Amino acid sequence: DDSDDSDDDDEAAGDHHHNRHRRAISTEEDDDDDDEDDEDYSPPGLTARSYATSSTNARGLTRSVGRILGGGLSRLTSSVSHRINDIAGAKLTHDHATQFTYVRQSLLLWREVMRTTYKLWSDADADLLLSSHGAYQLWNTGQGLNRVQACPRVAQEMRRVLARAQRESGAPWVGLSVVHLGDRDVPNALMFIDKYTQVPRILAPVVSVVDAVPGLCAADDAVRAYVEDKWGGARQLQDAVLADFFKRAFDGDGDDGGSCIDGRLTSAWNWCQHVPNKRYYVVFKLCGFAGFDGEFSG
Repeated sequence: DDSDDSDDDDEAAGDHHHNRHRRAISTEEDDDDDDEDDEDYSPPGLTARSYATSSTNARGLTRSVGRILGGGLSRLTSSVSHRINDIAGAKLTHDHATQFTYVRQSLLLWREVMRTTYKLWSDADADLLLSSHGAYQLWNTGQGLNRVQACPRVAQEMRRVLARAQRESGAPWVGLSVVHLGDRDVPNALMFIDKYTQVPRILAPVVSVVDAVPGLCAADDAVRAYVEDKWGGARQLQDAVLADFFKRAFDGDGDDGGSCIDGRLTSAWNWCQHVPNKRYYVVFKLCGFAGFDGEFSG
């Protein structure tokens, strides 16, 4: 009887081991399938045919950006399509159609945030003073000790802002829709407001330089000769600046970069730090650029 019980135990152990082995194989196969899906994934409704890399879509992008930023970029069109398509080195492995939508949606979101700044600022004050009766915790967030506090009012308003941007975009939302608030990325409402006040500091210099290039070339023969030699003309230089911005400022780079709501702005700010190393930086200086925290000298 003891030998029979031992045989039964051995058989049960063998079946258990076999089942575990089968489950492991099944899991590996599922992981392989997931990897294949990730490689081939593209958001629903965004096909190569729907956006493609045609000059028509490049014109659509620049017109959209022009409207978002006040019309300053609306006349820039076709060659952005070819230049923006090269996204080698980006953390976000978007194809052209997805990157097109991602940039446009990010700019729409920032516009809505700017339109709602006063309300968000009021909510931020209320959250700092009233949320949890003013109670907070001190955390080491990787940038020293920070006051970490819930931001329910700002969070509620940001959900409304995000919903408006998503509706206006007219396409499935690309990237994450997570809004970091009261955590290690954005510890409190004041940090949130401070972060989004950087939006005009980032965008205004880019728009100013792009707008100034044709006049700069027309006013100085030496500058025009330099621009033609290096880029082929003022229009090509404008396209080069914009294409680099659309690619590198929205590639998910940065310490807490990525495709979430907060990471988009981190990525853009990270691009600003690399502008002095850009081939076109001398043109920024010729246009009076002093820095993203400074002002144009004229």
